[in-house]
Amino acid sequence: MSKQCNQSMNNEQSKIRLGMVGGGQGAFIGEVHRIAARLDNRYQLVAGALSSNPDRAKESAAELGLAQNRGYDDFVTMAAMESAREDGIEVVAIVTPNHLHYVPARAFLEAGIHVICDKPLTSSLQDARALQQVARQHDVLFAVTYNYSGYPMVRQAREMIAAGELGSIRLVQVEYPQDWLSTDLESSGQKQASWRTDPLQAGAGGSLGDIGTHAFQLAEFVTGLQVESILADLNSFVPGRRLDDNAQVLLRFDNGARGCLWASQVAVGHENGLRIRVYGEKAGLEWFQEQPNQLRFSPLGDAPRVLTRGSSVVGDSAAQATRIPGGHPEGFLEAFANLYRDFADMVIAHRNGDAGVIENSLVPDLHAGVRGVEFVEAAVASANSGNTWKSLEWNRSAAD
Repeated sequence: MSKQCNQSMNNEQSKIRLGMVGGGQGAFIGEVHRIAARLDNRYQLVAGALSSNPDRAKESAAELGLAQNRGYDDFVTMAAMESAREDGIEVVAIVTPNHLHYVPARAFLEAGIHVICDKPLTSSLQDARALQQVARQHDVLFAVTYNYSGYPMVRQAREMIAAGELGSIRLVQVEYPQDWLSTDLESSGQKQASWRTDPLQAGAGGSLGDIGTHAFQLAEFVTGLQVESILADLNSFVPGRRLDDNAQVLLRFDNGARGCLWASQVAVGHENGLRIRVYGEKAGLEWFQEQPNQLRFSPLGDAPRVLTRGSSVVGDSAAQATRIPGGHPEGFLEAFANLYRDFADMVIAHRNGDAGVIENSLVPDLHAGVRGVEFVEAAVASANSGNTWKSLEWNRSAAD
């Protein structure tokens, strides 16, 4: 056997063995996760329960080149069989609709398998908190794919704020407008619209849970602050829609800062307009997802400047998340892959007992996942009580 063949086999054996629940034929987010896992060559997809339909599950597994005995009809069998194999999966990616996150996540945690789960974490706060407890009991790692925290210039903003370059934070404005649900698209049978507007599948929040949780996580991730209380006004503008398609939320942060979050899927003219502005006593920052390689920095009394990804002015966290030279577009898929790469580092650190790598990781964890679900439930409670302030009492100290 040639030296090149031996090296190729060793590389395959050293990869983290990955499984997937959901993400079968025609599933957009499943393919995004698979691309992200492949980009740095750190994972090998070896097993899956890719659909609740057994025939589609088998067809999807065959298309992805999985061994016939590792394309499962259901995740319960998959968790049991894979945990019993010497070469079983080490990590599972759960890419199902919201209401199908909790049960498979719990099954794999109890089997001792690390979990990467799409957001929001669960469709209820009770389930989210339960997962946190199970993960701790079984000493298993858990990541929630709030992928915008993987963008280099988002990490640059976080680093600058942590270094005090903005001074004490006073104001946080975050928005996430889209327009794809401006009509009654769910009535046409469009799969993505159907489950996202169904409270039995999406949970209590519509736009609030789908994209509002992204905005909420981004605000806490970038600033390093936690939201203490919120006041929400939720609306369903499309007649007959059962969940909100527009959310406007006032925020109070734990350092006394104030903020506003707007999430809408009926904002005609917007495609994926996630934007965050943070204002401190010394400077302001602005990042816009549709121009992700730029970060606008405005020092008080000085001319604003634009910091660019890949340039010599960025810090370590942005540089480590940068893959290609400045001037080349880098975005959604690469940010997703940054989370997968960072989680791979955590898995290796877990094997080696290196707690420092895990504690210092920027991957959104169960704390971020539970915070997102708590945000949704508090916002719905606020709106239902006549737009009153509601506390977000659950925090890291309460979980530890």
